[in-house]
Amino acid sequence: MATTAPLFKQVTLPDLKGKVDPDWCPGCGDFGVLAAFQKALVDLQIQPHNVVTISGIGCSSNLPGYVSTYGMHTLHGRALAVATGVKLANHELTVAVTGGDGDGFGIGGNHFIHTMRRNVDLLYLAMDNQIYGLTTGQTSPTSRVGMKTKSAPFGNVEPPINPIALAIAAGCTFVARGFSGEQRHLTELIKQGLQHKGFAFIDVFSPCVTYNHDNTYPWFKQRVKKLEDDSSYDPADWVMAMEKSQVWGDVIPIGKFFQRTDQPSLDQCEPVLDEGGPLAHRDLRIPANTVKEFIAELM
Repeated sequence: MATTAPLFKQVTLPDLKGKVDPDWCPGCGDFGVLAAFQKALVDLQIQPHNVVTISGIGCSSNLPGYVSTYGMHTLHGRALAVATGVKLANHELTVAVTGGDGDGFGIGGNHFIHTMRRNVDLLYLAMDNQIYGLTTGQTSPTSRVGMKTKSAPFGNVEPPINPIALAIAAGCTFVARGFSGEQRHLTELIKQGLQHKGFAFIDVFSPCVTYNHDNTYPWFKQRVKKLEDDSSYDPADWVMAMEKSQVWGDVIPIGKFFQRTDQPSLDQCEPVLDEGGPLAHRDLRIPANTVKEFIAELM
């Protein structure tokens, strides 16, 4: 994913503070994801005006309001579709998408698969808390079997989706998993994702301290193991990545599962974008009054 050199000044963390403070519950894992995302932008010196942060609906989807970049708070499960449009309209922008496991793997599951298949050049941060937090604690697509929630008071009977295995199988060119309790490690993963040319997916364990008392910080802390600590692991090996994606229990891998750099991104495949720069900067070549009439009709 292309980055842009500083145009005006050195980017600092205060530059990336949003106009409003987060209203997440104290201790929510999403605070760590926000901090890691901001730190990654500073480390890479990506100018805020060259970044668009897009989200759907959910606790984590409030993130665009808490970071000083361009942003869009869109519809439930539709963030990746909107982000695709943004990227194709101006492929020089750094596009980041934030959302939760319900937003991304439930109602947005179809967009998730096809955005990966198309290799749209963006970063997708999924804050995975294994619960629907905004609607106060229902079973989500990643809730474990037996988990008791408002919507499954006698225990969830549905097996959870495996986002990592799904991403690898769907052709995602950068697949990683982070943990908000390992913020330095998460920051490095986000930096790699921002620099990747193509679809970069990071599934982030982001504990919900209010409604999920199963998958807590201590629960993850004693289980997560970094893939980077295993010198024999090769993230370029698809088969090895898929095998590692199935590991879940006393040990849960985090880190970069898979990456390939030989597949062009969607904007590189589109001939109309080869010359003339981003579409957003080009002459529309239609009369201004026609544009106004079209917008008025849509509105």
